Amino acid sequence: MSAIQLRSAKQCKYDILSFGEIMLRLDPGEERIHTTRMFRVCEGGGEYNVARGLKRCFGKRAAVATAIVDNPVGRLLEDFIMQGGVATEYIRWVPFDGIGRKSRVGLNFTERGYGVRAAIGCSDRANSAASQIKKGDFDWDAIFGKDGVRWLHTGGIFAALSGSTPDAIIEAVAIARKYGTIVSYDLNYRASLWKDFGGQDKARQVNREIAKYVDVMLGNEEDFTAALGFAVEGLDERCSKLDPSNFKKMIQKAVAEFPNFKAVATTLRNAKTATRNDWGAILYTDGKFHEAVLRPDLEILDRVGGGDSFASGLIYGLMEGKPAEQAVNYGAAHGALAMTTPGDTSMATLKEVESVMKGASARISR
Repeated sequence: MSAIQLRSAKQCKYDILSFGEIMLRLDPGEERIHTTRMFRVCEGGGEYNVARGLKRCFGKRAAVATAIVDNPVGRLLEDFIMQGGVATEYIRWVPFDGIGRKSRVGLNFTERGYGVRAAIGCSDRANSAASQIKKGDFDWDAIFGKDGVRWLHTGGIFAALSGSTPDAIIEAVAIARKYGTIVSYDLNYRASLWKDFGGQDKARQVNREIAKYVDVMLGNEEDFTAALGFAVEGLDERCSKLDPSNFKKMIQKAVAEFPNFKAVATTLRNAKTATRNDWGAILYTDGKFHEAVLRPDLEILDRVGGGDSFASGLIYGLMEGKPAEQAVNYGAAHGALAMTTPGDTSMATLKEVESVMKGASARISR
């Protein structure tokens, strides 16, 4: 029997609920942020992307819990969310003060990078409505108890936004577990977000507290080191990404300290250039490691959201009761496909994911 036991779908209104901030992404396409005169606008957010992928690619019932300012920019964000098929009933609409001094929609400017030029992200998200979410803002007993949710996903980006969001996360995950909802958490360490919020020491304090409530922990080697403090002697960027043996030691340390982890997963990425990466993944569950097919020299159009799409594919596999080896390959294949299209969110279909898992070629389909 798998360590991950989900609530019955018949007893729950939603299969997946994401809790975090959703921003507008402004993408200059093939140009640079500092020189472009035109941006393509879409939505994105580390937590939201997972729920959207589970809805659009894998057909799961998805919802989001967040806060958005009630003005035309906020309603544009809502329109994107609805286009993605994600339910909006748990959005808190915050009044607009006319200038955005008290509350606003966060913006994320991202250029994709090419060859030797790395991708660049520049956030403009201070005072966003989601960053002001606090404990008590949501009726979690009604959401998890009355409506019913099978899986809750949140993460370290949301935890880093303010002094109130960590307590809001802890409240949500504690009540989710009370009702038997599986909790997944993506460490997603971003030094820039923690810089004015206590730095790495604060990140570890916050994330280690949240980790006590997590069933499925996600993160790469930097995340586990920076956000949880699990260092392994000899673990550096090269060996962790090309030889996963040292990273496996890190996972074993994490599971020993946090026995509540029913599964731990990570992507393995070696960025040779911005547009050519080695791509793989590992899942640890039921006392065993399972590695996805390694894809050397994977061609990348837009790497942002690849890890989130890995998470949604992995969750789909676990949610469907697939063998662990299949689940991690659903994640790796979905992440690979998501990085072939622009934007944070996946444009892949389940048929395409399963075709990639079977080793299909890239010949034209017609």
